[in-house]
Amino acid sequence: MLRASARVNLAAIERNCARLREAAGAGSSLCAVVKANAYGHGAVPVARAALAGGASRIAIATANEAAELRAAGIEEPLLLMGALTAEELALALESGADLVAWRASFVEALRRGARARPVRVHVKLDVGMGRVGTRDADELLRLAEAIHAAPELELAGAMTHLPCADEDPAITRAQVARFRAFGERLRALAPGLVLHAANSAATLAVPESRLDMVRCGVAIYGLDPFGVDPGAHGLEPALELRTWVAALKPLAAGESVGYGSTFTAAAPTWIATLPVGYGDGYRRAFSANAEALIGGRRHPLVGRVSMEYVTVDVGPAPRGIAEGDEVVLLGSQGEERIAAEELARRIDTINYEITTALTARPTRAYHRDGAEA
Repeated sequence: MLRASARVNLAAIERNCARLREAAGAGSSLCAVVKANAYGHGAVPVARAALAGGASRIAIATANEAAELRAAGIEEPLLLMGALTAEELALALESGADLVAWRASFVEALRRGARARPVRVHVKLDVGMGRVGTRDADELLRLAEAIHAAPELELAGAMTHLPCADEDPAITRAQVARFRAFGERLRALAPGLVLHAANSAATLAVPESRLDMVRCGVAIYGLDPFGVDPGAHGLEPALELRTWVAALKPLAAGESVGYGSTFTAAAPTWIATLPVGYGDGYRRAFSANAEALIGGRRHPLVGRVSMEYVTVDVGPAPRGIAEGDEVVLLGSQGEERIAAEELARRIDTINYEITTALTARPTRAYHRDGAEA
């Protein structure tokens, strides 16, 4: 039995990608975002599943992430979206990924680093995110012209990032309109370039944002980009976090459990100790603020989450619970389900962080609807 296991259903990821590809429409392709180890799910298996589900391109954020996919034999187009240091650039170029530019100095570095074939470049317009990219469309058009004129480079696309697609469709539509106007100016320069703006939320809720390609991250994992219910959008959660009952022991009235003795039993009860904790990415903020599924029933966490253990109150007469029983902290057991959206609400965060926070310690186990992958 594994100490803690993050079980990933690759078939669910394939179906989620097919659902998003359908939502994108006939004129738009799907780019699957697998940055940050595929939001905790495992970049290489997820990339393969996404491609099988209809994605035609994979997006990542760092040069190391691009190199990992190439080393695993993934040859499909990559889009490396993040800012790169001079040290990272050589690795990024070696991967053959499309790169994103918004400054002339970076374009010159690309020209110097190009080797056998032109480097494919996407320019980035900042329509409201306020992080990277250029706000001035005229300035970015001049940069695009320089890229188009350089024999070492190929103007492959233009992109933006929509900051409010999950919260404010009106603002998002205005930002999309600004980007589309910029894109039309670019079309005169390079008619075949790819325009892309939509993230998961925009793909599902703002049709005019879909353009030539959509970049979906959270939704391919079956997480709701609106933080409520993935099922409402036809999405299937792909990841479950499972562990087991390592110890089952009685706790008398007045006795406590865990660091700081924050839980003291008001009456006799039994405590199940689970070998998982914040060292696995199961957040300390879940202390006395979450539940575990054992035998298909919910049981409250008590005491503090520690690095290796959590403790669960299973009641004064633990019916049918024994050491060695499987426990679900995220996912389904019987008729009960603990969703990433529920856990996120408990600690005032987003579902992205629930899965991305999982460390390398929980073993990733892959399956397709229960059959070993």
